[in-house]
Amino acid sequence: MSAFARIGTASLSRRTFLISVVLAGGSLVIAPRLVGPAQAADATALTPFIRIPPAGKIELVIASVEMGQGVYMGLSTLLAEELEVRLNQIVAVAAPADPARYAHPMLGDQITGGSVTIRGFWEPMRQAGATARSMLIAAAADEWGVAPATCRAEAGEVIHTASGRRLAYGALVDKAATLPVPQGVALKPASEFQLIGKPARRIDTPAKVNGSAKFGLDARPAEAKFAAIAICPTFGGTLQSVDEAPALKVKGVRKVVRLSDAVAVVADHTGAARKGLAALDIAWNRGANGDLTIGELERSADAALDGTARVAFDQGDVDAAEARHPRGIEAIYRLPILPHTTMEPMNCTVHVRPDGCDVWVGTQVAGRARQAAADLTGLPVEKVVIHNQFLGGGFGRRLDHDVVIMAVRVAQQVDGPVQVVWSREEDVRHDSYRYLNRSRIDIRLGPDGMPVSWRHRVVGPAIMARFLPVLFKDGIDLDIVDAAESPYDVASKRVEFVRHEAPDGMLTGNWRGVGPTRNAPAVEGGIDEAAHLAGIDPVEYRRRLLGNNPRMKAVLDLAADHAGWGRDPGAERGRGVALLSAFGSFAAMVAQVHVRPDGTLKVERIVAAVDCGLVVNPDVLRQQVESGIVYGLSAALYGRLTIEQGAIVEGNFDDQPVLRMNECPLIDVHVMASAEAPGGIGELGTPGVAPALMNAIFAATGKRLRSLPLATTDLRGS
Repeated sequence: MSAFARIGTASLSRRTFLISVVLAGGSLVIAPRLVGPAQAADATALTPFIRIPPAGKIELVIASVEMGQGVYMGLSTLLAEELEVRLNQIVAVAAPADPARYAHPMLGDQITGGSVTIRGFWEPMRQAGATARSMLIAAAADEWGVAPATCRAEAGEVIHTASGRRLAYGALVDKAATLPVPQGVALKPASEFQLIGKPARRIDTPAKVNGSAKFGLDARPAEAKFAAIAICPTFGGTLQSVDEAPALKVKGVRKVVRLSDAVAVVADHTGAARKGLAALDIAWNRGANGDLTIGELERSADAALDGTARVAFDQGDVDAAEARHPRGIEAIYRLPILPHTTMEPMNCTVHVRPDGCDVWVGTQVAGRARQAAADLTGLPVEKVVIHNQFLGGGFGRRLDHDVVIMAVRVAQQVDGPVQVVWSREEDVRHDSYRYLNRSRIDIRLGPDGMPVSWRHRVVGPAIMARFLPVLFKDGIDLDIVDAAESPYDVASKRVEFVRHEAPDGMLTGNWRGVGPTRNAPAVEGGIDEAAHLAGIDPVEYRRRLLGNNPRMKAVLDLAADHAGWGRDPGAERGRGVALLSAFGSFAAMVAQVHVRPDGTLKVERIVAAVDCGLVVNPDVLRQQVESGIVYGLSAALYGRLTIEQGAIVEGNFDDQPVLRMNECPLIDVHVMASAEAPGGIGELGTPGVAPALMNAIFAATGKRLRSLPLATTDLRGS
């Protein structure tokens, strides 16, 4: 079970649903929340809010942010299904920063990440819709003097079936608000779904097409200035000196802001700010990390493989099994430092005043951003307003709020609002990185070639120790070891964790796919190596090891069948498979590659099969899996940051490229029909890409690559 699936199961089993209904501003307000036994049923703290006005569209205030993953569409669909309204009758609104009201029920904080949005709100949102529908029907029945059972709801109206009389929801809100709130209103069975599971156009698309959608970069408060920023390139370094005169000579430049570790140039427009910044001659104190190199960090990570470990998972007797069975696979898989490279450059607009602070930003952690701004300004937290916008890509980068902190620091020295925009170079060189990861896998085989023991030692940072402590227990980061024990039925298993942090001053954080992206290469590469050592087909080998796991077997068979597994892929070609059980979902992936004798690698096709339980919108699901695959391909082929003199060397897409359109393979996504509760999907497509490619390359060349990005120079002459 994955880390995020584990926390969700524990939280949901302890909680019950509460529905509060009130009349506010002439609108019926429905507020569902998961409430623990120690929490009071305080209606002022219930969330999210659904407002049904006397006229106009129903307003759904969504606690999770929209960053392309389709949560506006997904949550609106859940509500519309049970409330019996059309999707075009709902308008989605971003929730304000307020963790007390808008904490995710599984995470306990106002966080969008971990592929938990639909899982957390699957029942509460539907229950809210069903409760509101029941009350509106009861209000109409009372108005007509008939039994509620003789009425039905349809497209935002209550209809008396026998007479054909009908009343719009808006005309019933006053009466509905006076009725007792029914408990345990039955939800629709899946067989009656009209919207859930059906393809539909996303409700956020029109605004993004016509330009009316507001991202962080679109913030334009009155009299705003624009700032370009340079941060000390060395981790932990500081500003030594800067001559402001050259920048102030640039037309439109208004001010140079000095910070302890950065310089910002404030101007009337971004062009002038960037030109002014380029004119500056800045001297930096490189600090303690001034001589740091990537080679030093990689050697340190390798050495940590032999460090003191904590046992994260223990089953059977690994030591005894290893003593009895010397034949097997022992290999080290190495993963690099990775940036996020979100499509929208990092940015934040801030207006600091004596009596308040406004922040315009796209963030995955609005509550934390609000608290950070309050701490910096010394204002009460209720005096800070976060205007959360659409996110032009999150991928985990906007789970950290360092950009907000930097913008507030600049804004404290500026009269009026100021928009601070990071260049791509600043973004790459001051990211919250997925830090170095090492995995040593030791799989011992019995006489029949099947595994009898599994030992996986994981080396990496403890991100959750600072980010989400509920997932840091007994010195073990439960996310970093997520999926490290594999989904395979092996009698003796052990997962060990060695905590190895980045140097001081280097921010590390979450990256799309989180822990499973760190462990899938070793897990799926290792089991593939074991299959080849045993002389058994890799798909058949996995099937034998899946035991009583029909959902995993089903996705494996579906992907293999559609990929043509077992048929000759052609000269210089190979296919590789990878499996994943994470985020409460299951996935199988088959990659087909062409490796020419000169080492040129072309990824020709990727077939994915997924089982994420009941599907809310199959179109959005496929979009998510496809985008996750593309993101994973970019990292597997190109993703690697290097360090010289304590600073990141790479800075833009010329030296840290992403997948180009002409390089993108055919992606074929197949979805399993399922009646199970929904699992996560937003991150499911990324982790399996790298191991599927590694295994396909081995099938094509006989050469086993165990480090990322894939060093295709090693394939020459294959």
